[in-house]
Amino acid sequence: MRKDYIAFFVSLFLSRLADQILLFIVPLVVFQATQSAAWAGLAFFVESLPRFLAFPFCGVLCDRFSPVRILHISQIYRVLLCVLAVILSLLFGGIAWLVVLSALCGILTTQGVMAREVLMPRVFHHYSYTKTLSYSQIADQSGLVLGPLVAALMLEVWAWHWVVLCVAGVFLLADASMLIWQRLSQIDIAPFDQDQGAWLQPFRVAVGHIRTTAQLRKIITLAVGVNLIVGVTAATSAAMVIGSFSADKDSYAWLQAAGAVATIAILVLLARVVIPLKVLGGVSYVLIAAGGFICAMAPNLAGYVSGFLLIVGFDKMFNVYMRSIRQRVIPPQDFGKTVGVITLLNNLSQPAAGLLVALLAAPVGTQKVILILAILSTVLGATAHWWLAHATQCASEQRTYR
Repeated sequence: MRKDYIAFFVSLFLSRLADQILLFIVPLVVFQATQSAAWAGLAFFVESLPRFLAFPFCGVLCDRFSPVRILHISQIYRVLLCVLAVILSLLFGGIAWLVVLSALCGILTTQGVMAREVLMPRVFHHYSYTKTLSYSQIADQSGLVLGPLVAALMLEVWAWHWVVLCVAGVFLLADASMLIWQRLSQIDIAPFDQDQGAWLQPFRVAVGHIRTTAQLRKIITLAVGVNLIVGVTAATSAAMVIGSFSADKDSYAWLQAAGAVATIAILVLLARVVIPLKVLGGVSYVLIAAGGFICAMAPNLAGYVSGFLLIVGFDKMFNVYMRSIRQRVIPPQDFGKTVGVITLLNNLSQPAAGLLVALLAAPVGTQKVILILAILSTVLGATAHWWLAHATQCASEQRTYR
């Protein structure tokens, strides 16, 4: 692989590593401080909602301005926020600064994710998009493998605010790697010509694409179902492993790492073997839903681990399917703004799952909340399948009539 491509993927890996450390320590630190799954679910809601609400605006920015510049801004400002949070924590104390930091960094993470989403088809145009996504997801998942392990090891030695300082250093290295990529590739990624008028117009364009494209409506519905299960898993995994099954935080870190390793194995397969998109979507959705039911009914840690691995392992397979469909049907000049709106719609179910955990975990139990969302996800999957079949039939009938 070319050196500039390696630098690009190293930057992606480092950025994900730093972001994953933050995501890992927030629910863990909150649960350890409160011993409450409800508070951990609320913390997940607070830290995840802003990053998803930011997607439409970040998508518009990536169409209007250079995505490379936006990516640099994303990483440098995360460094500054980490340092500021540590200073405020040392001055005033409390763990609220950690949750606020994660929420603000989440917005900047969204900015970086959207910039890379717009960049990749233009940087790796001579590769198939599915293969490019597979390699990028391998770099992404490598960060997921090491993130929980590194965070757990650092928390054994330091308080959380010193861990956050280390995270700032990793974000700085990620930006340095992007500068190396720029220097080696010498690619000038200019934004597409855009109407610089009212900010509402890009959203109208995006909504228009969604309204008129049945495939986009289908993948949005499926993604909502997947993210209900992914969200409830992220919000409850610390409480389930440490609370319900009486394991320690090292076991929790190894569980997260095992999920990431399983995902990398699946992505390596996708990078080497051509699998029809319909098979990717169907297999991944069914196995994620099955993982949700297994987690909801697991009598012990071993059973929970099997369900957890299905969910996190096949989530990225579904991600490759979804992003491949988006890249096929969305016009390049409208890609950022449309993907931004789609990603917001896709991911609102994740903080919603965290909020449901906060509201229902105490009265009905954590596993029953997981079961409710697994059932809802199954219903959404069946609805999406029927929806596309119905839309295709209607389109065929209209063509026949004309």
